[in-house]
Amino acid sequence: MSGDGSPEISTDGTGLKVTIVSGQWHTQIADGLLAGARRVLDASGAEVTVIRVPGSFELPVVTRAALDAGADAVVALGVIIRGGTPHFEYVSDAATSGLTQASLLTGKPVGFGLLTLDDEQQGIDRAGLENSKEDKGAEAAEAALATAAILRDIRA
Repeated sequence: MSGDGSPEISTDGTGLKVTIVSGQWHTQIADGLLAGARRVLDASGAEVTVIRVPGSFELPVVTRAALDAGADAVVALGVIIRGGTPHFEYVSDAATSGLTQASLLTGKPVGFGLLTLDDEQQGIDRAGLENSKEDKGAEAAEAALATAAILRDIRA
């Protein structure tokens, strides 16, 4: 499993504004990711806003808007499951590239919680659900928080 070797991250988010931007496709997985991210951010003391978007393709533009509007970090959550057409590759690439651009252009972190999967079971295994092996929503939130804190310290 890809989570082997992951770091233990715990960050005090007091004073940080974090927006979760979450796609709505594949509800069970998406809701699991959102719950994991929300749990980490609430425990950190960060100010949290949640914005639901139609799907993963919409993540970058809303992420950029949230960062421009004053969020210190965004946790971007989405689920893309491979189908029988090239659509998977186009949406995965566009969303990933767009999230990277939003982060670099604003100088603010984007926690990457976009799951690109071959099948639904892979998502269930990573969604932080009761029988999941990993919690990618929580991991994305931890990464966004830790990076926002590092940037705050560098800029101080």
